[in-house]
Amino acid sequence: MPLRINGFSGMDIDSMVKSLMTAKRIPLDKLNQQKTVLEWTRDNYREINSKLVDFRSNKLISKYGISTAMNAKQAVVSGNTAAIKAEASANATGIDMKVSVTQLATKATLETKGAGTGLTIGSTLAEANATASGTPISAITDADKNKEYKLKVNGQTFTFKGSTGISTIMSTINSNADAKVTASFDELTGKLILASKTSGSTGTVNLGTDPGDNTLLDAFKGIQQYTPPIGPATDVKPGVDAIVFINGTKMTPGSNTFTVNGVQMTLQSTTINVADPTVDPGAADINKASITLTTDPQKTIDTIKGFVDDYNSLISVLNTKISEERYRDFAPLTDEQKTAMKDDDITNWTAKAKSGLLKNDDILRNALSTMREVISTQMGDLSSVGITTGRYYEGGKLLLDETKLRQAVTDNPQRVLELFQGTVSAPSDGIFDKLASKINSSLDSLASRVGTNKFSSDLTSSYKEESVMGKQLKEYNSRISTMQTNLNNAETRYYQQFTAMETAISKLNSQSSNLLSSLGAS
Repeated sequence: MPLRINGFSGMDIDSMVKSLMTAKRIPLDKLNQQKTVLEWTRDNYREINSKLVDFRSNKLISKYGISTAMNAKQAVVSGNTAAIKAEASANATGIDMKVSVTQLATKATLETKGAGTGLTIGSTLAEANATASGTPISAITDADKNKEYKLKVNGQTFTFKGSTGISTIMSTINSNADAKVTASFDELTGKLILASKTSGSTGTVNLGTDPGDNTLLDAFKGIQQYTPPIGPATDVKPGVDAIVFINGTKMTPGSNTFTVNGVQMTLQSTTINVADPTVDPGAADINKASITLTTDPQKTIDTIKGFVDDYNSLISVLNTKISEERYRDFAPLTDEQKTAMKDDDITNWTAKAKSGLLKNDDILRNALSTMREVISTQMGDLSSVGITTGRYYEGGKLLLDETKLRQAVTDNPQRVLELFQGTVSAPSDGIFDKLASKINSSLDSLASRVGTNKFSSDLTSSYKEESVMGKQLKEYNSRISTMQTNLNNAETRYYQQFTAMETAISKLNSQSSNLLSSLGAS
């Protein structure tokens, strides 16, 4: 604001202009208050968005919706516990199993002879080639750095320059899904190793056969031949299937992790060391691992209790927001109004001004309605496992009879799991998925109206400007800017008018003084 100096007419021009501008500023104050209410409302929506995202993503999907959260079945390994790990799925059949492992599955592998010591994954291909050939690294030339090295494996061709780092070579090969191999490097020996991504007899490391196809391997001193127990040496050590006997039945899975009778087994070591895998593993019963299935309802109960608590907490927030009292006589305070009030009064006034901004909001009412609809359509099954709703004035709150729930989980854990998580083929039939779908629709509505992020619960995240409320705020800002410019112009005009008036009065006073002086002289 420019510095103003009052005139010499005796009038307090600043006070007069301020009084005139106070009346003119009323429309601007109202516009700023409307903008503030819109911003408060948007922040209220963002809080709701945060709670909906948290409930949907962090609770229904990531916490309660995962298979282990509702799985009351546990696989207990006894005997040779080092040989296998076991994890029961919800569909585990309950069959006890005795397991003997005579062979672990391996991957097809190709190794180079090794360029030697002194190399790291930070070394270049030219340095590896120099080390392998006994040439000092200091003797590497620009031609060595620009030399091309090729590798063709499983139909995929890779070309690298001598200046390429070993770490880059590995990441390039490993990121190519079609090559179906994993590259690794042993700094102790300078060996480059290629292994099939799949284990068992189906894993392959097939090299190209044309001249120059595998010069990359030459940089690491060429291929280390593998000599099998029977037969000639080969470039690639073939992968083998696992050999495992379960309750006397021989299985040859291509991986060390597989599922039998609803139990996922991971083979870790052999239980019997025999040269001929056809030898009856029953001769070494003492080394077998045993798997038994038990039912522990506590995990399922804890999951459902947590869900009920989180569900009740969410609908409580929604019910509070749509029924909160709205005090329309309490508009946001202007800066001038705040200067005349105590801090406590400002706090109390602002609390009432912010109250009820989402009262009877359609998005919140629809979110509540659809969530309660999911619950009400399943109420028959829910009541049979101990979950009922409270009185009508409690707004859809769920009540849990833990004793009844425990009995239901103990009697038929699969039925309880499918009620909440659906079946393997139709997870969308479960309560968790249905609720997540309904909440997702509400998040879409919020994103469209408010500009919130349907995937983030961050209360400080920015809004998308192209939402309904974003456009409204743009309009408010434009109108406020225009109105502020007009008020500044009006204020300048008032001062100019008062200055002109003072100039005229000054001239009139001067003329009157001269006239009186001339009359006195005569």
